[in-house]
Amino acid sequence: MQIQSFYNDLLSSKRQDGKEGNLSIGTVRKIHGILQSILSTAVKWQVIEANPCDRVSIPKSKEQEETIKYFTLEQTETFLEALEMEYSSTYKAHTRIDDTGKSYQVAEYQERHTLPTQHKIFFYIALFGGLRKGEIIALQWSDVNFSTNSITISKSTARVGHEQITKTPKTKTSNREITLPAFVMELLKSYKLEQNKYRLSIGSQWIGENFLFIQWNGKQMDLSTPYHTFKKIIRNYNQTVTEESSKKLPDIPLHGLRHTSATLLISQNIDVRTVSSRLGHAQTSTTMNIYAHSLKKMDEVAADTLENLFIKQA
Repeated sequence: MQIQSFYNDLLSSKRQDGKEGNLSIGTVRKIHGILQSILSTAVKWQVIEANPCDRVSIPKSKEQEETIKYFTLEQTETFLEALEMEYSSTYKAHTRIDDTGKSYQVAEYQERHTLPTQHKIFFYIALFGGLRKGEIIALQWSDVNFSTNSITISKSTARVGHEQITKTPKTKTSNREITLPAFVMELLKSYKLEQNKYRLSIGSQWIGENFLFIQWNGKQMDLSTPYHTFKKIIRNYNQTVTEESSKKLPDIPLHGLRHTSATLLISQNIDVRTVSSRLGHAQTSTTMNIYAHSLKKMDEVAADTLENLFIKQA
């Protein structure tokens, strides 16, 4: 309770750098991260039994709640359709070298492509699993259980300086097992065969560690790749519809797919505890704070349901 009160006080504190306004949510989150790390070490050294930071949440300001961006159900359906579309890439005129070492000029040309299977699966897992980007990129084939249609989340990838690091999550609740729809698991099976064939085709050039999402040589996919691919999908799709069309996809952040997953689950009456567990939140209060907009709508639906119930009986 003291730590929670401390965070609440920080959010209402004035800035100390002479600028107007209070401390930002980001600043308080950094303080939370430092404190959580210190207390985690204390638990490891058996100075304390549990980390009290795991039981607190950082309240969200009204302004921050309004910045949460996600797809509606209709937009999600449109996005899934966009994953199946063909798109064209334009290659500018350039010089190539043939097998004899002689250079020759290639004129500008276009190629038609469909989205690579691994990118499609990445976005399926983000949408249908609600995983964070780092958790998805950290997945290895040993984390996939085809017999139970589930995946285990036991690590996350982040960039530290110029290096990409994969390590265990900060909190115990981030370690979890979630079930995915059968059609996603079927696509995963096909992709595993596809990746195995590709691995054999490049032979000794393969340097991977059994990651699902990879670069050309089997090395773990770069953290920036999903973001750029996601933005390109939205941009390419929006170019196919008219300027006035309501079918255009909003330019949400990649993390918006995780918000979309949670928001759609809540809208379908899935209880908050289940949603919180799938997202890997330490407390259901965290889920309730983030998705207050959806819970408010459900509360209004509940009120209308009760009203209709008694009107029918009257």
